[in-house]
Amino acid sequence: MKTYAALFLVTLATLLDEVLLTRIFSVVTWYHFAFLAISIALFGMTLGAIAVYVFRDLFREERTRSHLALSALLFAVTLAVGFPIQIRIPFSTDPTAAALLADAAILLLSAAPFVFSGVCVCLALTRFPRRTGRMYAADLAGASAACVAAIYLLKTTDGPGAVIAAAAAAAGGAVLFALEAGRPRLVGAAAWTAAALAGLAVTQALMARQQAPLLRLKSVKGNVEDRPLYERWNSFSRIRVRPAPTGKPLGCGMSTVYRVERPVRQLILDIDGGASTVMTEFRGDTGEVEYLRHDVTSLAHHLRPAARVLAIGAGGGRDILTALVFGQRSVVGVEINEEIIRAVTERFGDFTGHLERDPRVLFVNDEARSYIARQRERYDIIQASLIDTSAATAAGAFVLTENSIYTADAWKVFLDHLAPGGILAFSWFYFTDLPAEMYRLTSLARAALLERDIRDVRAHVVLVRQKTTGKSVGTILVSPEPFSADDLAAIESVVSSMRYDVVLAPGMPGDPAFVAIASGAAPETLGDGPPLRRRAAGPDGAGEPGRQPEGGGDAGRAPRRLGGAHPRLPGRPARPGGARAGAAGGLPLGPVLRGYRARVHAGRDLADAATDHLPGASGLRAVGGPVRPAAFRRGRQPVDAGAG
Repeated sequence: MKTYAALFLVTLATLLDEVLLTRIFSVVTWYHFAFLAISIALFGMTLGAIAVYVFRDLFREERTRSHLALSALLFAVTLAVGFPIQIRIPFSTDPTAAALLADAAILLLSAAPFVFSGVCVCLALTRFPRRTGRMYAADLAGASAACVAAIYLLKTTDGPGAVIAAAAAAAGGAVLFALEAGRPRLVGAAAWTAAALAGLAVTQALMARQQAPLLRLKSVKGNVEDRPLYERWNSFSRIRVRPAPTGKPLGCGMSTVYRVERPVRQLILDIDGGASTVMTEFRGDTGEVEYLRHDVTSLAHHLRPAARVLAIGAGGGRDILTALVFGQRSVVGVEINEEIIRAVTERFGDFTGHLERDPRVLFVNDEARSYIARQRERYDIIQASLIDTSAATAAGAFVLTENSIYTADAWKVFLDHLAPGGILAFSWFYFTDLPAEMYRLTSLARAALLERDIRDVRAHVVLVRQKTTGKSVGTILVSPEPFSADDLAAIESVVSSMRYDVVLAPGMPGDPAFVAIASGAAPETLGDGPPLRRRAAGPDGAGEPGRQPEGGGDAGRAPRRLGGAHPRLPGRPARPGGARAGAAGGLPLGPVLRGYRARVHAGRDLADAATDHLPGASGLRAVGGPVRPAAFRRGRQPVDAGAG
């Protein structure tokens, strides 16, 4: 039984280390590198198994039990010693010798523990032929338990603390293997190691709760991090609160006519170091945050006063505050990350004005699409402002959270839950050279409206952007009912006073590319090189089957999700069977887009967008008390989707 229990602990520690490496790599590198953890684990364990085979004279059968204990102990030691060194080495994608050596060191330090785990598991599964089935069952049970343990460990401690706990589990397996081998000195060494690592893991957890961990990540995405005001981990994110670098209002879509009247105290909440949301000091006076009226993301509020609002991705509460500034009747903020809600409403509740205590406000911890689908209530505004960050779109990470709202099925759900005259508002970055994401949102709006048998799509869609060159923000408004003359007059008034640009609106000329997409006259691909597919993802990725757009052009083509393709590059020949720019009634968009430069999508994130044009700095200290039990309202019981 000791052998089975020992193997259970070793395999638990192995898969736990692999899962935690994926989570930690998501923070210190970028999401598309995070899955290296799987390759590292396979490489290390395979190398260990090959070593058992090649060095048969060393791994003699009569010493199998001793080797099991020793390899498990070395697994624990290399993990506990190598990990603190690994997280201090900066990861870089620069093509320099120093960067390559640093990255190689990170990979080798990450792989070393898996080599000894591979030796241990190989010996256990090959040297006991009469018990192979039961050994394999213990192996699978340990790996399964690791998946559950990762969730609860990251709720209890932080990432480094969870790794140390995994090392302690491996050392515990070494103790049991050594007892089975009858090696008292090895038992003592393993027991002392297990006790020391368990004590260190408990200490790390306690100090992490006090925001003073013994171990913390130093280098994140190539930058050295200062100690944060607050940090919490869960199974799919690390949130970190830091002071804002400026007293100017942080907002990607602020009108160029806005002038700062007074400094604004703000905190930035980072998610995995690759996405950010803003927490604003609020003392109950909406006049102090009146600047939110000047953000293009608030466009829908100008059209629908006294509205029932639902904000997808409540984040730091900026959309909640915007609804309060406009005097809206009620606002529901749906946020999938429970730790963000706790930070906003509990730890920093005094700073944010305890928005959850306002009777008009409800925070819900849930995935937005599924939450909306379950509701009977209808909303006047459903809003999503810059929630699908570059961190979330890379490599399919978070594909079950934010990205699930960018399908025709999801938008059908949203439109179905709008009250008469309701508006669906999505805001995203608008790149002047090639607004590919906004093309896709426009196509998605068209697909969702066609599902409702709405043929005159242009009468139901408005697209307005902040008037700046390069990177700005655009907001698309979609309604099941045509926009009225009063709506268009209100839009014209807002656009004129805020100096926005109207890209697409009923009765206006608009940008030729957007007009073509909205009217169904656009070809399948845009440009002259590798295709930029502009089709919306249909019923969860199925396109628009059975619908022939007016003027022909794109029915039945394979869809791509938002951000899932690269723009055509000038001068490249079209692929065989590619764009049909000459489709009946179609508008050839090659000439329209030929002058555009392609932009690389990777690396653009909300943190850069929020601060890259805002100079200055301000010092803020941590506010609020310790984290208490959940304080957000549960009048409508939210589903805890924190584990994704």
